[in-house]
Amino acid sequence: MPEYIASATARGARAGHVRSDNGRLDLDLAVPEEFGGPGGAGTNPEELFAAGYSACFQGALAVAGAKREIDTSASEVTARVHLAPPDMTLSVELDVMIPGVDEETALKLAESAHRVCPYSRATRDNIEVTLSARGSDSAA
Repeated sequence: MPEYIASATARGARAGHVRSDNGRLDLDLAVPEEFGGPGGAGTNPEELFAAGYSACFQGALAVAGAKREIDTSASEVTARVHLAPPDMTLSVELDVMIPGVDEETALKLAESAHRVCPYSRATRDNIEVTLSARGSDSAA
């Protein structure tokens, strides 16, 4: 498989604009109200990171499920990216829900995905990542 390279350019920092080189991503950025900005329709780097991490992790979950012959296509992965002042520490909570499995199986699949997900590998030992998982046979 050939290497894939994604490229995006930001202008104007957190109150600017970001666009991928291929034009598929073309978004205004806005400083969240929590950080004294106007909020509004623009996104921010933390939302983009959460979107990327959750999608990548779900792909890794599919790989982990396939190894155990468990279909994870209806799963949901929510990534909550925290940016905490005063030193702007980044941390992530990953919440995984896999229909049709019990809590123990869901957690094992999530842990397996966490070992191979490129985002998880990139953040390992760099930022705190908390993982939780449940199946539809588990209490919500």
